[in-house]
Amino acid sequence: MRTAMGVWRWRHNPLRRTTDLIEAWVALAALACFLLLVPAVGTLAGTRVDDVLQQAVRRQHAERTLINAVVTAGSSAAGAAASGRAADSADPGARRHAPADPHVVASWTGPDGSRHTGTVATGTNVPGPGQAVPVWTDDRGRLVSRPLDTTTAATHSALAGLAAAATAAALVATVRRLIVRRLTHRRYARLDRAWAAAGPDWGRTDAGG
Repeated sequence: MRTAMGVWRWRHNPLRRTTDLIEAWVALAALACFLLLVPAVGTLAGTRVDDVLQQAVRRQHAERTLINAVVTAGSSAAGAAASGRAADSADPGARRHAPADPHVVASWTGPDGSRHTGTVATGTNVPGPGQAVPVWTDDRGRLVSRPLDTTTAATHSALAGLAAAATAAALVATVRRLIVRRLTHRRYARLDRAWAAAGPDWGRTDAGG
């Protein structure tokens, strides 16, 4: 509102310079961009990213299956984790030596009926032989990562929209600042020319004679 009033006041001000009017209109245009363009860019970017991620969510959930693998033996990593937990009781400082992601050897049957055996991650708990471990596989029974969920996709989309809006706002502010700097340089140039024309007579004792 102050910017709009500034433009209105400059319209018929006798002290108004062309650069003053241009600067006021630039400020008004920047304000309009902040209120209209920046939110639109953020919304558009967030929507586009959300569309892509939600398609990925649906595709991954259609292509990946959660099944239970049966533990056949603990791997060396799992044994090291158990040793690390045993050492914690005697030496709390030994906790840092235990692996953060234990693994075990397990077997499972893929969605296509194929049999598989391999090393799978168990998280913080290390199950014993014969216990079940949930794993994600593709349609051929090969291990894959957990599919993206809708909540995570929505969070990434919101962050992308905010990043796009912030980038647009920074671009608008930068363009406005560059234009104002250019106008300021023009004012100084005009002032220098005016000073060069009138300045040599200032300060002379006989200038009024």
